[in-house]
Amino acid sequence: MATKIKRDKRDKEKIRCDACPVMCFIADGKSGACDRYANEGGQLLRVDPLVVMQRRFDEGGELVPFLDGTDDWNGDLVTPEDAFVTAVGAGTTYPDYKPAPFIVSSVVDGVDMVTVVSEGIFSYCGAKVKIDTDRHIGPECATVRVDGEPVGHVTTGEYGSQMLSLGGVHHLTGGGKKEGRVTCATLLALCNGNAVDMQVDDGSNLLLQAGKAPIINGVTESRMRVGCGSATVGMFAAQWHGLVDEVVIVDDHITGVMSEHQAGKVIGWAPSGIKIIGRRSTPGRYFQVAEPGTGWGGTNLIDPLAILGPFDTKIARSGQSLLMVSTTGEQFGYYELNDELVPTEKPMPSSLQPSIQRIEENCEPALTSINFMGGAGGSLRAGVTENPVMLTRSVKDALTRVTCGGAPVYIWPGGGITVMVDVMGLPDNAFGYVPTPALVAPIEFTMRKNDYIELGGHLNHVMSIDDVLAGKIGPQNDHKISGKKSIPQQHQNPWPIWR
Repeated sequence: MATKIKRDKRDKEKIRCDACPVMCFIADGKSGACDRYANEGGQLLRVDPLVVMQRRFDEGGELVPFLDGTDDWNGDLVTPEDAFVTAVGAGTTYPDYKPAPFIVSSVVDGVDMVTVVSEGIFSYCGAKVKIDTDRHIGPECATVRVDGEPVGHVTTGEYGSQMLSLGGVHHLTGGGKKEGRVTCATLLALCNGNAVDMQVDDGSNLLLQAGKAPIINGVTESRMRVGCGSATVGMFAAQWHGLVDEVVIVDDHITGVMSEHQAGKVIGWAPSGIKIIGRRSTPGRYFQVAEPGTGWGGTNLIDPLAILGPFDTKIARSGQSLLMVSTTGEQFGYYELNDELVPTEKPMPSSLQPSIQRIEENCEPALTSINFMGGAGGSLRAGVTENPVMLTRSVKDALTRVTCGGAPVYIWPGGGITVMVDVMGLPDNAFGYVPTPALVAPIEFTMRKNDYIELGGHLNHVMSIDDVLAGKIGPQNDHKISGKKSIPQQHQNPWPIWR
């Protein structure tokens, strides 16, 4: 991977790194543009330690130097039968003209297994971002910007959440140089669990960080909605029956009206003569009661009474009570009709306060979820087998399990190996970058040894997990690794090796 070269007599001897297309010339004691590889005494060094996951090791974090044959360390810290070599810190063999950095054999319940480990360079990658909020962050397809550069767009919202699609090859390589750099930096920060400030065209300012509450226009979201207005009516109809004459759940998508809704009718809710200004869908369900916004129920409403028309004088009566509440319980109001049948705000009765608290209780905490997505169907397959399509078929046939840093991934259907993984399941700082620009992500392929033979794997490069733990480097590697770091298996992840 490293080649010594003299570019000029005035320059000190440098080595050339071919771990990515930039092919840096690195002086002794310096690192390349990616800060992942360095020149240590004329030899290329992978700066970050190799991360080994331990199934029953609960402390983690220790950095263990690789052995050089003179060290007396007995390896008790990491036991082979309960260890998994992740690709974090493993290095790469891009453009995979030779086998992957580590091809590791292990035995699980008496079955011979093989795990192929590599840090993949992903030009075709991005992040799918789920933001738990009912607030309007911007119109669909609106451009999302960081430092003024386009890095993605708003995509279709999901139940109780707004969604972004960030990155992708067109932003990484299809725009200007600054757009590519900013996009790569944004993806790297988000995937490594750091906060990123971004702006949606004709929409909101967002401060997003994986596993943290989203901050929208400077306001921290505390909870996602319990459901749409119609669902909320259905969930709590019985609890409101007999305590109030009418309930309206204000929601940007489906506003629910108790007396008209089927949930109200089946428990004998009397008509109230209410009129909702909006598009009636089915009884008790209204669309488009207001424009999207950051007010009541994800609408632009400050005053919820704005969606009410005149009450039916043949049905409504003076003193009739009305509860209006949002789908998160953050906004609520209690009203009674005066002699002219106009709603007048009154103090919230103590009998209704528990129902508002119940809505809040049933709202889950608002979080930001970052899912890395990348195409692993390219040249990195050649690091696994001489016939790359065989790996694709093995993955599709569920003979090969794909993980990222030991975390389970979702494999998209259709052609290729398109993976998606929740970044919260990976070790800290598992992602890197190369200034081409592209993201560097760990990826592991685990299968039975017999299946590895069938797909034409690089059998001459298989090494035992005992050898890896003892500090040996695969025969295809011509760079050193700075050390080994043991981490515990994350509680939410299944053990990555199965038979």
